[in-house]
Amino acid sequence: MLRSDPSQNARHPQAATNISGRCLVPGSAQAACLHADMGLSFWGGVDPFSGEVIDHHHPLSGQVIAGKVLAIPSGRGSCTGSSVLLELILNGHAPAALVFADAEEILTLGVLVAQQLFNRSLPVVSVGSHAFAALRDACYLRIENGQVQGFAGPPDDGWQDSNTTATEDFPPSRIALNQQDQAMLAGEQGKAAQAAMQILLRMAELQSARELVDITQAHIDGCIYTGPASLRFARQLADWGGRVKVPTTLNSISVDQRRWRQMGISAAFGEPASQLADAYVEMGASASFTCAPYLLDSAPSAGEQIVWAESNAVVYANSVLGARTLKYPDFLDICIALTGRAPLTGCHLAEQRHATLRIDLPPLQNLDDAFYPLLGYHVGLLCGSEIPVICGLEQSAPTLDDLKAFGAAFATTSAAPMFHIVGVTPEAPSVEAALGNQRPGRILQVERGDLLNSWRELDSGESADVELISLGNPHFSLSEFARLAQLCDGKVKHADVSILLTCGREIQRQASEAGHLRTLEHFGVQIVTDTCWCMIEEPVVPLTARTLMTNSGKYAHYAPGLVGRQVRFGSLAECVETACSGHASGRLPRWLAAADTEGAH
Repeated sequence: MLRSDPSQNARHPQAATNISGRCLVPGSAQAACLHADMGLSFWGGVDPFSGEVIDHHHPLSGQVIAGKVLAIPSGRGSCTGSSVLLELILNGHAPAALVFADAEEILTLGVLVAQQLFNRSLPVVSVGSHAFAALRDACYLRIENGQVQGFAGPPDDGWQDSNTTATEDFPPSRIALNQQDQAMLAGEQGKAAQAAMQILLRMAELQSARELVDITQAHIDGCIYTGPASLRFARQLADWGGRVKVPTTLNSISVDQRRWRQMGISAAFGEPASQLADAYVEMGASASFTCAPYLLDSAPSAGEQIVWAESNAVVYANSVLGARTLKYPDFLDICIALTGRAPLTGCHLAEQRHATLRIDLPPLQNLDDAFYPLLGYHVGLLCGSEIPVICGLEQSAPTLDDLKAFGAAFATTSAAPMFHIVGVTPEAPSVEAALGNQRPGRILQVERGDLLNSWRELDSGESADVELISLGNPHFSLSEFARLAQLCDGKVKHADVSILLTCGREIQRQASEAGHLRTLEHFGVQIVTDTCWCMIEEPVVPLTARTLMTNSGKYAHYAPGLVGRQVRFGSLAECVETACSGHASGRLPRWLAAADTEGAH
């Protein structure tokens, strides 16, 4: 809530804004302000070693957040943002403070871990959307726990940039604990379980949960190597004897663990990245190494209480499978796996899974597989952290692969944990059911021209010459293998084009048994397991490749910042056609071409 305090203004005549917010992590700081009205994914959006914003689509692109008060409405995108922030805190390139519109869990968790395990911290405050808008013109911010002062210029009271954090422990007081919870908190089940329960309860308090719930399985995203801090965290829990209490799978890691040396990856990166994976396996997780755990036989069923991290997997589990999970940040995922308990809040509760935003689509025909990642990307931009219900696809019959591509792109640009599509996803037999029989807070109409604008954001490369085709973000399914093999059969790849596909080990085995790998390898497709495109860098990305093409809305968004290449976007068939010719056609799909024609008039 925005609050004017005359006495504060008297002490600091230049203070333009005084806000009393919610203190998420205590502490004080004062520094120049970096403000944006768009959420920021730290993974793929911020360099973990310099603090530079590398998301080319973000208004702060090129700015350095180190030592600044970063004011953004929320995080968004990847659950790995907490790990990136921990790296920044421990290497001295973190913001001086974080100011959000609403309580933000992924980035706040990174600060809580730094505080709990490494005695390092920074203040975090949420101020509400109205007060956040009032900070737009502030050039400098002073934070005192939950109090925020904004200044148009440096205050004339001896201002010096500073960051003094409080490390007092605030034990949760409202969360009901059973006997086993209390035993873990007391250290009776080991140091790792105790530390995990302490972090879990700090987060549960932040989420306003009143109790914990048993979970049946976990999927760990924290096995992605973001730098030394991510390994320090996992290694500490393993050294303390941490063991998972529920079946636990691992997300894609940062290298193909079986082949990274022969792929030319340096030992300085490959060894700690592999050691990080080993630390989680040591704690009892299976070496699944896939960002698409919903493709495994262990995928949860409707109503099952789970803890999954990895943004696309969270969205798919909630939306398509009907399982129940929050968008869990890295580090909290393993804490919950080590305790078997999760905060009972958010999408774990039926009443918090309803949509609050309705999105209506125009009549569309002749849709291909490029439509769904594009729509997911666009809808994510519209909804922020709101759960949307999408109307207009009732007769389109999207496949599970279409929903996978939609969800991954949606999770890239939004902070929401799920979506509904009327007549398609299990909790949306009708728009009324998806909305919980309530009126939507907002109703938005998407036009073809809106989709065309988002297409141009994804298909942003200027050159028609393409040297690399990037497939498998998220990891390929068996049906995608079959489709690609059909498209490649009998064709000849251009000699100057590389085509790389990422998948999980289990799906690779199934594709081999089905005979798809023979066709693809004859065409020239290289298969990479264990890792995925959000972690792949040079030399796996060829040094000679200046422009890549992908059918992934998620990777089309992240690639310019992650690997510094131009990106072309299109359907799977367009990717194969480009692999054969070496040139992106630049053709718009039939369902979108009409919008370009309308714009010309």
